[in-house]
Amino acid sequence: MSNLFSGINARLRGTANKTTSNKTPQSPATDDVHHHMPSPSNHSISSQSSANLSSKLPPLPASPSLSQSIGMMGTGEEALNAYHLPRPLPLWLNPTAAKHIVKGNFMTLSARPKTVEQGEWIAHQVVEHYRNLWNFVRVVYEKEEDGKSICNSTTCPRMSAGTNHSYTWLNSRFEPIELPAYEYITLMQRWISGKIDDTKIFPTEPSGVSFAQNPQITTTALLTGPDDWIGKRSGFPKEFFNICQTIFLQMFRVYAHLYWAHFTEPFYHLNLEKQLNSCFSHFVLTATALDMLKPAELEPMQPLIDLWAANGTFPPESKAYEYANLKVGTRLMQMAGLA
Repeated sequence: MSNLFSGINARLRGTANKTTSNKTPQSPATDDVHHHMPSPSNHSISSQSSANLSSKLPPLPASPSLSQSIGMMGTGEEALNAYHLPRPLPLWLNPTAAKHIVKGNFMTLSARPKTVEQGEWIAHQVVEHYRNLWNFVRVVYEKEEDGKSICNSTTCPRMSAGTNHSYTWLNSRFEPIELPAYEYITLMQRWISGKIDDTKIFPTEPSGVSFAQNPQITTTALLTGPDDWIGKRSGFPKEFFNICQTIFLQMFRVYAHLYWAHFTEPFYHLNLEKQLNSCFSHFVLTATALDMLKPAELEPMQPLIDLWAANGTFPPESKAYEYANLKVGTRLMQMAGLA
């Protein structure tokens, strides 16, 4: 894993200031039809950095994922239309633009080693995926010749993932407010960094490291009772798992914004789309395998998850594959002449 993502990091550092290439984006062939659906109400984290913040957040209502809701529809075209996507479809839904820098099973990077305690593995994944994500954020934060970054208050006045999903921030009075994407992401970065750097939440004392008691357990924790929790044996606090879920959810929202608002410019024009796809597919496989993300929370990127399940990027044994709608993924491949 280190070799793969160190290569991605080096590629990003070397191309962040390249001039735009002559690549011409091509979306899958579709009818010019526009669909709209109301934006859901999304709760977000506050700019405060208290360790028990996640416990104060109102719970999200349980609901089936979008792919599950439309899974019984007759044809792939009907299922795809039910997503109410803009037409022409976003470039990142073209299978030729959804490729990776390497071929292989990313599950090997997400599977927990048998001897590593669950809390330790989750903490490791939080830090690694946070580092990978911020390589891409730095690209859209780079200043252009006019002194502005690609992601700014004019280009991205809201933190959104397309027209169907937008996210609010909780202010100091826990009131939801809309912020430009640049400001939202900056506040979120500070919040996540504060959590990772807090040794009460992410203890760094080597003597506290624990190994898995049962080497046969690779994806679930060994909890003995109500007074036990994931990570307890390694010194992680009781709220550790919920905090990590919130961190993964916030990182997912950043990825979703990058795809919806910035995939073509700058990533596609800088030939970085394969690097972005590689990191995001690895992120989705890890987040779903560790129960860091619920199926309904994947909605902004559900069509891409469907495509990656249909084209073999997500192996059938993965939860990401389980959460996908193969009819939609197959239809996207058919529209590109690949199925």
